[in-house]
Amino acid sequence: MGITKSEIFTDQQNKIALYAKVFGHPARVAILQHLFKINACVCGDLVNEIGLAQPTISQHLKELKQLGLIKGSVEGTSVCYCVNSEKWSEMKKIMLQFLDQDLIKTACC
Repeated sequence: MGITKSEIFTDQQNKIALYAKVFGHPARVAILQHLFKINACVCGDLVNEIGLAQPTISQHLKELKQLGLIKGSVEGTSVCYCVNSEKWSEMKKIMLQFLDQDLIKTACC
């Protein structure tokens, strides 16, 4: 497998790519949607809600947590997760700046 050479790109370009990657799997999108829907921390019902095995859910939670979009806290023997509103706002700002770029009409193709 080749090297990504991410160091030749700006911090913003790398962040956009990481956000796009994390949204690139429907399970992670479903997890985020569920967390927003319940508007609370979730401690263990994601397996029933999403319909995937616990190890798979844990891997997706790990990806979301590494990027900072969710945060977790230990409660007893389980970890409870919720949306990290500060990081979510940061991600929205970066993605909106990228997505709100207007195309200039040219005589191309």
